[in-house]
Amino acid sequence: MDVESIRRYCLSFPHAKENLQWDDDLCFKVKGKIFVMLNLDSVPQRLCFKATPEKFTELIENEDIVPASYVGRYKWVMLERLDVLPKAELEDLIRQSYEMVAAKLPRSTRRSKPPKPSTSKR
Repeated sequence: MDVESIRRYCLSFPHAKENLQWDDDLCFKVKGKIFVMLNLDSVPQRLCFKATPEKFTELIENEDIVPASYVGRYKWVMLERLDVLPKAELEDLIRQSYEMVAAKLPRSTRRSKPPKPSTSKR
């Protein structure tokens, strides 16, 4: 996957937004919480996301996948280049990261539909 395909995929999730943080890190967030970080300054670009504990252990056995700086203890991994994993597997891992981060949001924040308008009559 390339930067633009990762960007399109991340923004396809409900409530997903992007912003540039910490110099050249493109962060994808759900309701203000990061689920993917893409370092645009590095060559090749690097990608970070949250993984399940089991998947984290499996992923860091790959030569070009390491625990992410500062957040590795929370099971975030860093791909040192974007072509480390096949597209379908990377998309699945990004989706799982989104779901894990979204699941920790308060219930009222997770709503994908706006609240129903009040039906009280005046």
